[in-house]
Amino acid sequence: MRKVIVTEFLTLDGVYEDSTPWQRGYESPEIGQFKREELFKSGGLLLGRVTYEGFAQYWPNATETGAFGERMNSLPKFVATTTLKDLSWNATALEGDVVEAVRTLKEGDGPYLLVYGSGTFVQTLLRHGLVDELRLMVYPLVLGSGKRLFSGGDRLPMKLASTRDLGSGVLLLTYVPETHG
Repeated sequence: MRKVIVTEFLTLDGVYEDSTPWQRGYESPEIGQFKREELFKSGGLLLGRVTYEGFAQYWPNATETGAFGERMNSLPKFVATTTLKDLSWNATALEGDVVEAVRTLKEGDGPYLLVYGSGTFVQTLLRHGLVDELRLMVYPLVLGSGKRLFSGGDRLPMKLASTRDLGSGVLLLTYVPETHG
């Protein structure tokens, strides 16, 4: 059985959207190492449509990213979309009911499936108990506005599995759903 692991960049006030501008100034070798290890241990990416479109526009042309970019480009991608019909970049649309499609993917063998960004998709996965691990990279910044990852009113009991200092004030908080022990 494959696991689904979600990783998100988050501000102290829960904002996740458009993280590239607000991450500036918080770089550290530990963040880069963590993201590299995470990507190279995964067996594929689960992405929402918006994240997929942004990644598919950037990564195939990011020739200066070395082995990380090569891995991003070569991994299979599974995209939650009802509007995109012609996917490229080694991607397949999740057919039919997205919840059932992810359940089917989880039943397969292989390394875990990694979800980057994709907030609306992540909310759906969490709501249906499909996330095995939630990794929140919390940045020491309050934006005051922006789209928040947790704003739907769902109660989702989580258990803190580990913490890690990634440098520059960024903390990695890893949670598992309480139902996963």
